[in-house]
Amino acid sequence: HPKEPKLDRSRSCPYLDTINRSVLDFDFEKLCSVSLSHINVYACMVCGKYFQGRGNNTHAYTHSVFEGHHVFLNLATQKFYCLPDNYQIIDSSLDDIIYVLNPTFTDVMIRKLDKNPKLSRAYDGTTYLPGIVGLNNIKANDYCNVVLQSLSHVAPLRNYFLKEENYKRIKRPPGDIQFLLVQRFGELIRKLWNPCNFKAHVSPHEMLQAVVLCSKKKFQITEQGDTIDFLSWFLNAMHSALNGTRKLNSSIINKTFRGKMRVYSRKIPSVDLSEHEKAKLLLEEGYQEKVEEMPWLYLTCDLPPPPLYPDESRENIIPQVPFANLLNKFNGVAEKEYKTHKDSTLKRFELTRLPPFIIIYFKRFTKNYFVFEKNPTIVNFPIKNIDFGDLLSPEVRAHHKHTTYDLVANIVHDGEPGKGKGSYRCHVLHKGQGKWYELQDLHVADILPQMITLSESYIQIFEVRKDIPNPTFNPSLNEMDTEDDGPTGTDKSGQPVNTKENNSGNPLLQANGSSKGGVN
Repeated sequence: HPKEPKLDRSRSCPYLDTINRSVLDFDFEKLCSVSLSHINVYACMVCGKYFQGRGNNTHAYTHSVFEGHHVFLNLATQKFYCLPDNYQIIDSSLDDIIYVLNPTFTDVMIRKLDKNPKLSRAYDGTTYLPGIVGLNNIKANDYCNVVLQSLSHVAPLRNYFLKEENYKRIKRPPGDIQFLLVQRFGELIRKLWNPCNFKAHVSPHEMLQAVVLCSKKKFQITEQGDTIDFLSWFLNAMHSALNGTRKLNSSIINKTFRGKMRVYSRKIPSVDLSEHEKAKLLLEEGYQEKVEEMPWLYLTCDLPPPPLYPDESRENIIPQVPFANLLNKFNGVAEKEYKTHKDSTLKRFELTRLPPFIIIYFKRFTKNYFVFEKNPTIVNFPIKNIDFGDLLSPEVRAHHKHTTYDLVANIVHDGEPGKGKGSYRCHVLHKGQGKWYELQDLHVADILPQMITLSESYIQIFEVRKDIPNPTFNPSLNEMDTEDDGPTGTDKSGQPVNTKENNSGNPLLQANGSSKGGVN
């Protein structure tokens, strides 16, 4: 049969032993190293470089002739070819290369991720734990790396993005670039949890390029930004790209992180007014208490101001504060004053729904008269068994099956305040081993839980414990989890907004006039 020789040649290529797995790196942008084209790109399996095309006079063809490199992989179709002879190579020994290019996970593999304590061995001989691998710092992207590492340990989010079929059928408008963020995040999560990597670290290059593009250069690789700004933008952008609405089950972001609260606010008269004038103002409609239902992505905890003067031994004391004291802001009773140039408003916050994962943000940085200051206060927080149900009213608590949470990720800022100063690192819990690890770019090390509580925590992620029931839960009550918070539209940037328009016309998951999606 005339096709048989070609088939035999495909299955017995003489150049397979020239493949050099140690130089293969699929983390970078898939573009030709000569023409910079994204179309029809092949990776040379001998030197690791990317070239376009495979026909006569293409860059890949020329490279194969002049350098004597013959085995190439099409990065889009995942098929191997021998050049310049131009025939497809079929060999099961190449499957490991395809798996590194595009790791895939079955439901069984995903279920075992949080139970598997085994180390994996990379091709270069280094051992690593899947999920606990370093991320390259290209220049100043450590503020992004800690967020990506922390989110990769949020189990529902991770499990969703480990299977591409969960989101690849989502339809977006023509020319929309936001979905690129979803695709790149999925690729990064699969590489971070790949048990068969060729090396024990991953480069977030493609993910960060998508961030720069989709944020319209608000977040850069070459310039350090604020982690909370990036986290808030990233979650909102992902929610939007996944066609999320204000309904709870409209996206994995909403299902995982969105809580609800009731905000009570009332204006207070100026202290300069007489008692009679104050009493008169308090009768006006503008000074009556207003109630507003708001969704939230994270809760902002205010740190007490540090002492202005050193102690008797002329040493500055690093102040400490219990975590519970900061959380009292959200118990529905404590009032906080918000001042503007016109008037003052007293607000209190009552949580009405706790999400499966709670993000806490400690407000460490303040800007006063062009000076950027950092609050060094240490927060004394427990790592396990934090009962957020203590903040809820008895009626609201009765709606929640579980109210006890454990810490799963902790982001820390070290060093001086200000743009480009200081650095970020994160602590994550590997459930399979039951150990905590510290990740700072390529640095990976295990850490004692006691050491985590001594750090200047900036952002924390807590996971609900489903093995500890809420004793006051009433199963006869209907859960209000799937309520619609009103119709949504989109603004100029494509971000969903509530068309009912609260005070500031905030994007979808923002609350209390915060530009960061949290509660001030």
